[in-house]
Amino acid sequence: MDEKHGLIVSSDVVNQNNDYHQFAGQVQKANETLGKKCKAACADCGYADIDDLEKVDKQGIKVVVPSQRQIVDKQPTAFDKSAFRYDKEKDCYICPAGQILKYRRTEVEKRRRVYRVKRSVCLKCEHFGVCTKSLIGRKVVRLIKEQLRDKLESIYQQPDSQRIYGLRKQKVELPFGHIKRNLKFDGFILRGLAGVRAEMSLVASCFNIARMITLLGVSGLVVRLGC
Repeated sequence: MDEKHGLIVSSDVVNQNNDYHQFAGQVQKANETLGKKCKAACADCGYADIDDLEKVDKQGIKVVVPSQRQIVDKQPTAFDKSAFRYDKEKDCYICPAGQILKYRRTEVEKRRRVYRVKRSVCLKCEHFGVCTKSLIGRKVVRLIKEQLRDKLESIYQQPDSQRIYGLRKQKVELPFGHIKRNLKFDGFILRGLAGVRAEMSLVASCFNIARMITLLGVSGLVVRLGC
């Protein structure tokens, strides 16, 4: 959806069961439709795959997508990961009690690095049992691209980003409600991905035509189309 007029810029149908890897591809399709890069791209936390967000960020497009932890917004405990300070130069974490958690290994499939404190140190700590109950000591995990996630979380918190995100419900959710409730389109007739995509394109086009009539009037739309 575009921010100004609420028109569908790009639509698609996928056979994945979530939105996790859809963000960059949809932004690219929208840019192709517009013939230029959008200034900002916004989505909900269901699209917050860090690799996908990075592809858009590298294009110089402002990414306004909250992380899962920002949406949950839980109050951190005294020994939450946020209470552990990361030392970039030494590549280690320092716990609230001043002990060092050194890098241990990289979990490639989970795209994260694992840091642990010495077992003997952890078991003797006065906070053992509260900070962790693990007999092998406290561990902290850090995404391989955690620095990028921190950057994008900071962008999301900016006042202008909050304004953009606030428009998401108005601009993006409206077509769903209109198409499914008002137009009674709650299922696809065709089968197969190609057919369903074609059907969705027709629905999106009909929505846009109706929207343009609202904005321009029938005569105004005819003039714009050069008919």
